[in-house]
Amino acid sequence: MKKNELALRLAQDVRVSPAEAADHLDIALHDIMKKIRNGKQVRLPGLGAFLPGGPHTGFQFNRYAKSKNNRNKKG
Repeated sequence: MKKNELALRLAQDVRVSPAEAADHLDIALHDIMKKIRNGKQVRLPGLGAFLPGGPHTGFQFNRYAKSKNNRNKKG
């Protein structure tokens, strides 16, 4: 998903203008990048974490996160 697509979906979900949603998205991404550059880990609940520097630089998915679809299904 591209950033503008994510901003449009965010705008629809929270009922704000696409421009306002894009601004909030930019702020969130800026904060994530700032923390990573300062050597801090950034966690996204239910998704995973951005890991700064070292041998495991990048994004680590949460292996135990369940998608919305899986939570609603009964086995």
